[in-house]
Amino acid sequence: MKVTPEDAGLRLDRWFRRHVPEAGFGAVQKAMRKGAVRLDGRRVKGNERLETGQDIRVPPFAGEAGLQKNKTAPCPALDDATVAEVRGWVIYKDDKVIALNKPPGLPTQGGTGQKRHLDGLLDALKYDAPERPRLVHRLDKDTSGVLLLGRTANAAAALAKNFASKDTDKRYWALVTGVPKEPMGRIRLTMDKVAVRGAERMVVSPDGKPSLTDYAIMDRAGKRAAWLALKPHTGRTHQLRLHTAEIGHPIVGDGKYGGEDAYLGGVISKKLHLHAESIAFTHPDGGRLRIAAPMPPHIKASFEALGFNPADHEDPFVDM
Repeated sequence: MKVTPEDAGLRLDRWFRRHVPEAGFGAVQKAMRKGAVRLDGRRVKGNERLETGQDIRVPPFAGEAGLQKNKTAPCPALDDATVAEVRGWVIYKDDKVIALNKPPGLPTQGGTGQKRHLDGLLDALKYDAPERPRLVHRLDKDTSGVLLLGRTANAAAALAKNFASKDTDKRYWALVTGVPKEPMGRIRLTMDKVAVRGAERMVVSPDGKPSLTDYAIMDRAGKRAAWLALKPHTGRTHQLRLHTAEIGHPIVGDGKYGGEDAYLGGVISKKLHLHAESIAFTHPDGGRLRIAAPMPPHIKASFEALGFNPADHEDPFVDM
């Protein structure tokens, strides 16, 4: 399996926890000691950080390999109301691809203390297919917007290849505090993950991975706030949140990276104002497809309060 940009910088053992949950920690470690897990053809340890495009050999975790077998607990049956809710997030569907408008507050995958997450709801999106769709990338829990799923293993692999080859073209919209001096710019940082008071966060570090984001001011509310369009060229964890905070204009609602400066007060919601507005990619059957997602209610309300009109805009990056 190829490492996608969303998994770049992740430890290999955590990659297995995310993508091969049926293999327990002990089984994965044993497979690494035996050399059954390979990274670009070489033996590897669990603490190695991954890079986009690397090839991970995932061995069978049962049978001839003689490794521990850990069955994933079956997902609980979904009631009709939940199925209807999840299908209500669908903004595009064909026989290979499903695109969702992920609501804010919903984790893409499970984690500590996360009982409800998108991965546990995917049975609602099987429709008449024999298998549940597969996640091919992620959005942060509090980020809303376009999320792609592959409806078959081959479709998911083709979509993952899009991300690995950087063939996808993503646009995010963000409401930030203050207004950048330049109407357009490029942010380059080296980022690394550290533990701060028991929680992980990204920081700027000379030993980190490179990251790159283009930004453009779409509109402004005096000097109080700005609507930014963001085009990430890399897919580091919390990249857009750290990048905007580092140029002195944190995303509204992002107390983790902006502290008290990330809140505007008044009628503006304290929720995170970051939305994956659109994504363009090569469809598994060929041809380019662009899918856009409407903003969630709290961001829409903030835009209206500040006088921003999303219906009247052009892509600022088309000539870049």
